[in-house]
Amino acid sequence: MNYISIIKNGIIKENPTFVLMLGMCPTLATTTSAINGLSMGLATMAVLICTNCVISCMKTITPDKVRIPVFIVVIAAFVTILQLVIKAFLPDIDAALGLFIPLIVVNCIILGRAEAFAAKNSPMASLFDGIGIGLGFTIGLTLLGIFRELLGAGSIFGLTLLPETYHILLFVLPPGAFITLGFLIAIVNKLRNV
Repeated sequence: MNYISIIKNGIIKENPTFVLMLGMCPTLATTTSAINGLSMGLATMAVLICTNCVISCMKTITPDKVRIPVFIVVIAAFVTILQLVIKAFLPDIDAALGLFIPLIVVNCIILGRAEAFAAKNSPMASLFDGIGIGLGFTIGLTLLGIFRELLGAGSIFGLTLLPETYHILLFVLPPGAFITLGFLIAIVNKLRNV
């Protein structure tokens, strides 16, 4: 199995944000800044990689009747560990992302990849699938955060680039998330069809 193509698939062909349009709640809610988008993407990617590996290892011993509950327990365990690590070592990120870290448990990207890929493939292939889909999600959230922060606050990763007179408050508010996401999806679709 070609692991590079698995990673490329997660970033381009099956990008959760721009192609599959999964995980829209954290995508729209946490991307008011580039650092928030990057942090949420990396947190989701960490859970996705760990979950994929464990579920792939457990696929032969998990009965079909309890497959989904087992997946959710595995996801919840890794999200709990992640949340405790973020609270302990990154309190600013914890304060910024707040409730969205525990909500990773019900993120359809993670459960979907567990069901569609990890439960049917080897642990190594599942690891690379987690990396690819996680990178795709992280890139999507970071790009959305960059554009929203630049247009709404005149900065990127806190570095001021535009004077205050050029800030468009709409882009750091919820409607700005929808507008920016729409434009980014249109650009990605145009680039994919070229």
